[in-house]
Amino acid sequence: MPSLEGVVTNLCVSPEKGTQKAPKASARFIENFGIEQDAHASSESHRQVSLLATETIQVIKDKGVDVAPGAFGENLCVSGIALSSVKIGDVLEVGDGVRLEITQIGKECHTRCAIYFQAGLCIMPTDGLFARVVTGGEVKEGDPIRLAPSL
Repeated sequence: MPSLEGVVTNLCVSPEKGTQKAPKASARFIENFGIEQDAHASSESHRQVSLLATETIQVIKDKGVDVAPGAFGENLCVSGIALSSVKIGDVLEVGDGVRLEITQIGKECHTRCAIYFQAGLCIMPTDGLFARVVTGGEVKEGDPIRLAPSL
């Protein structure tokens, strides 16, 4: 059975869209907005926070591509939790009370990025998860993440 619990391995933000995100030790998640100081934060968007599994990023590294956290534009790198088992509408609990509702799985890759040309594939279209912030708070590297129980 896939694990429904894991840990945040990296938090990443960027002040501009279309750029790699830079790692941070902690970040403030704002209800119905996103992550403070991140370009994708907006009350108008359903893609306020993006997530990728650290294990999926490792697949790219194993192909010889040197990628750092945030290289795919992801906000949260998580390990241990089977993101492939998460569905739209599911809620993930992060740290001490932050709740993220999954709103989209994957995204269209409009242009082929440098990683695609090096590895021959891009993982955000198939493995990236997007969420809106239901309950805000502080999240830091090492915080637990788990699928919230259904009501």
